[in-house]
Amino acid sequence: MEKIQMTTPLVELDGDEMTRVLWQQIKDELLAPYIDLKTEYYDLGLPHREETKDQVTVDAANAIKRYGVGVKCATITPNAQRVEEYKLSRMWKSPNGTIRAILDGTVFRAPIMVEGISPVVKNWKKPITIARHAYGDVYKATEYRVPGPGKAELVFTDESGKETFRETVYDFECPGVLQGMYNKDSSIASFARACFQYALNTRQDLWFSAKDTISKQYDHTFKDIFQDIFDAEYKTRFDELGLTYFYTLIDDAVARVVRSEGGFIWACKNYDGDVMSDMVSTAFGSLAMMTSVLVSPEGNFEYEAAHGTVTRHYYRYLKGEETSTNPVATLFAWTGALAKRGELDGLDGLTRFARALERAALDTIRAGVMTKDLAGLWEGAAPARAVNSLDFLRAVREKLEASL
Repeated sequence: MEKIQMTTPLVELDGDEMTRVLWQQIKDELLAPYIDLKTEYYDLGLPHREETKDQVTVDAANAIKRYGVGVKCATITPNAQRVEEYKLSRMWKSPNGTIRAILDGTVFRAPIMVEGISPVVKNWKKPITIARHAYGDVYKATEYRVPGPGKAELVFTDESGKETFRETVYDFECPGVLQGMYNKDSSIASFARACFQYALNTRQDLWFSAKDTISKQYDHTFKDIFQDIFDAEYKTRFDELGLTYFYTLIDDAVARVVRSEGGFIWACKNYDGDVMSDMVSTAFGSLAMMTSVLVSPEGNFEYEAAHGTVTRHYYRYLKGEETSTNPVATLFAWTGALAKRGELDGLDGLTRFARALERAALDTIRAGVMTKDLAGLWEGAAPARAVNSLDFLRAVREKLEASL
């Protein structure tokens, strides 16, 4: 077939370890043969982040604001061990956190469901989409290791220099730890509108959960902003479509989610969304079977896999050992970005190709060809055949070519 032409580049954010290997394999096997792939490339691998003092991450985020669509490989967020391993000058922040802060986006994560792999929660019949507020809270917190007895205070000084609030957090009688975190009404409002609009676009009910009974200012602010925006801007349209929005406490939401059949959006604060998206994806089958898209208030999109860099497999790969790493979430990051690029640029052929590639990947699994993580979960009619990552991608290519 003649290669599909692109008019506007995607912003391509390369990453680390095993997912970096898969990234190139996907491009070589499934994209370059069919698309005249145009990207503006940024290397977010940890060595290059160190070389640029993490400026490359900021540059990549701003490029997404210029071009509207980005696709990101999984990256390392360094801890103390990684600082030593990579000889870093400092413990660089999470690239995802930096990009989310610059775009002021909301992360929507939904499982990729395929016949033959049943959710652990047997009554789940439809995907559950996690909407994660991608700003502030513990991810931008200021922390202090308290060395000994002393007073910790929360103080606010307004822009004129006048101290308007002071309250003791705790009188420490021994060493401890202290953390101060924040959020902004403007970011919470953007989060709320993104969730309501996504619910309307996908025709799904929206749940929001926090802990306002304990956090009577912080979490209650989230609850109030959501409700005010819903009542003023979205309630009529929700009613017209027969959709529901409701708020409940986070612990009640967890119980409701487990009892539900799925098919709704669950909006969570930053940390809650981080944890619950992994729980939901694993319960649906595998972290490697989950889509993730960051949506900004201006309508910019960044697609990525929801999982990490698969370090254990990478070390085996470096030894020359065969690995069976699931590339589906990384592949769907590419297809999501290509489909959105096609939609925004009016390139129907590009969007159709992206959806055909997704179907080919799922048809490959339905036929019993999959990576080892899925083989242990397989309940389909065809016998499961576990293959390595590259052989799986080549099997997807066979399915794709048969459909084109």
